[in-house]
Amino acid sequence: MTFDVLTLFPEMFEPVRQSIIGRAEEKGLININTINIRNFSKDKHKKVDDTPYGGGAGMVMRADIVYDAIKSVKNKNSKVIYLSPQGKTLNQKKVQTLSSEEHLILLCGHYEGIDQRVLDEVVDEEISIGDYVLTGGEIPAMVLIDAVSRYVEGVLSKDSIIEESFSNGLLEYPQYTRPEIFHNKKVPEVLISGHHENIRKWRKSQALKITLNKRPDLIKNANLSEEDKEILSEVQKDAPLMN
Repeated sequence: MTFDVLTLFPEMFEPVRQSIIGRAEEKGLININTINIRNFSKDKHKKVDDTPYGGGAGMVMRADIVYDAIKSVKNKNSKVIYLSPQGKTLNQKKVQTLSSEEHLILLCGHYEGIDQRVLDEVVDEEISIGDYVLTGGEIPAMVLIDAVSRYVEGVLSKDSIIEESFSNGLLEYPQYTRPEIFHNKKVPEVLISGHHENIRKWRKSQALKITLNKRPDLIKNANLSEEDKEILSEVQKDAPLMN
């Protein structure tokens, strides 16, 4: 998968090229390219914005410059996404859908935004990472790249993706490792029992309990099996199950 990021601040994207995402790029599983929108300005000072028609505070990025930047990388397989607080909120279902795309063009706005005419003409979808406003689209673009890349084949093992939060509609169960006793707190006995079926059921019960306590809104939309429903019923009746 290729990510082409159109931005005024390409240097901001170095941190995203670390750890798992960096290794995936080294292996050629993903490509992250940053395109400086200023390079398409015909102004000798590389100015990309102007005052808004109708007055008001701030500056607006020009349609012609943004259009030329997008056209420089767009092809028939491209999907153009504008990172905007007005877009639909990014969630795990959308992340999985986007991971099947070949080429994502991520448009990062700045100042008071981008001339609406170019958005209407070339943007396929607007995506938000939450109901708040940031100084630009760069951080949302990094969030999207990180989340989507994890679902590209080969970036992570399938087991890692299946059992993490949101992948099955629930939050993930708690994790433990050495030392077995920490500050007088012992690892739950079931996890050192060696009984794989009991461990599986314990993890399922904990995932349901955590989701019910922290994000009950997810329960109603989760695709629960009959076993899940039985465990949920017990979780709702019982005391905390952590031990």
